[in-house]
Amino acid sequence: MTTKTALARLFGVTILSLPLWAQAQTKPCRIDSFPQEVKCGQVQRPLDPANPDGKKIAVHYVVLPSQDRNKLPDAVFLLAGGPGQSAVAAASFGETVLGKLNRRRDLVFVDQRGTGKSAPLRCPELEESNKILDKEATLKIIQSCQQNLQKLPYGDLQFFSTSIAVQDLEAVRLAQNYGPINLVGASYGTRVGLEFLRQFPQSVRRLVIDGVVPPDLSLLASDAKPALEGIFADCLKNARCNTAYPDLAGSWKRLLASTPRQFSFTHPRLGNSMSAQIGRDDLIGMVFKGLYSPTTTAVLPYAITQAEKGKLDPLLTMSGSFNQAGPGGLVMGMHYSVWCGEAYANPRAAAGKGDEFTEVMGNMYDKICASWPRAQIPKEFFTTPNTKSPVLLLSGGIDPVTPTRNGEQIAKALGSKARHISIENAGHGLLMQGCVREVVDKFLAAKTDDEALKVDASCVRQIPRPLVWLPPVLGTDNAAVSEVKKAGE
Repeated sequence: MTTKTALARLFGVTILSLPLWAQAQTKPCRIDSFPQEVKCGQVQRPLDPANPDGKKIAVHYVVLPSQDRNKLPDAVFLLAGGPGQSAVAAASFGETVLGKLNRRRDLVFVDQRGTGKSAPLRCPELEESNKILDKEATLKIIQSCQQNLQKLPYGDLQFFSTSIAVQDLEAVRLAQNYGPINLVGASYGTRVGLEFLRQFPQSVRRLVIDGVVPPDLSLLASDAKPALEGIFADCLKNARCNTAYPDLAGSWKRLLASTPRQFSFTHPRLGNSMSAQIGRDDLIGMVFKGLYSPTTTAVLPYAITQAEKGKLDPLLTMSGSFNQAGPGGLVMGMHYSVWCGEAYANPRAAAGKGDEFTEVMGNMYDKICASWPRAQIPKEFFTTPNTKSPVLLLSGGIDPVTPTRNGEQIAKALGSKARHISIENAGHGLLMQGCVREVVDKFLAAKTDDEALKVDASCVRQIPRPLVWLPPVLGTDNAAVSEVKKAGE
């Protein structure tokens, strides 16, 4: 081990140089969602950073080049969520959010190692499985996938961690000859952004993190129960909701108490009729997924009350439980590699499972991670650096996984160059909320740090809770419908 490597391991930081074999190979290409020609590139990276002369993997990326003659050197990198999402697969979303900046800056989408074409850790038998409601069958599929992945040339799963992945990002920056870059991370991508800032502070011009995942936050933690209880409380106060869905909290308790229970339903993706025994954990998992977006939280009261009556289709469809497959889905082998390494090395992970939502999640991951290889995570990974670069943090007040207090906590830790914007009744992710995109554009485009931190965000308005969804009803002679209409007026 070299002196440089020993120091890096000791202090949890990286001193990265780019050898000749790691120079970027870029060429014109075309990818889905873009009618125009883009550039595809790759850098060769050591699977194990401590052994730079050992086994290599190709880290793939796509550059949407600026066409301006006065192109600026501070490219914008999109950091995907998950863990397990491909940044290249999310490139069209990135262009939608960051397209205005592309006039003078390159947009760069790097597939984190384990995703896309970057040494992918796919579990197709899991990602496309119809057995997702059968926990024992699912666990066997995951264990089989682990064994298959370990047979790959790059199948040493302990080298797929956030700390190592940000070193790949820095290698792409160097290979593309960019100056300090701008990074925009959402959900898990916020943790990637913070770790990049910690390891490579000199390489960061600006950082935007949307739906903040603190480095020291246990990945098993969630605000799902408070988010669900907020829906119940709001329904009690709202005549429109309470008339349509009286005793919503009671419906949820009775539904859970009735399990395990046999349900017949239509597969939301394939359209075929199915029957399965649904347990308490399954229902909790479906509702948890439905809490992410204000759109789905508006449908949850209907879905819960229908499920209590034996009609599972609304809850199943709303949760997207069968929709893991596809270009926007998670690469589950990479997901488990990151999760099992970081969740169980975290000193806060031992704090206990908490409520039923974290308990259900924790029980499943405990079984998966019992045998899954775990990365060595430096203790410094769980700390937040004091930043010298401006950081914009975004939070939604009814977000079930990254609540507003996360953003407040990290903004305080980052110091005077951090600014936190929150919307009380927004869910997970604000980049597409109202004028937030415009604020992000101005923040990243500002010429000086002082101007960036003082960007006018007065257009970002607080919003009411999502209006509860009511099913369409033929005729107007129904008394309950009339009451609901009156309440709405």
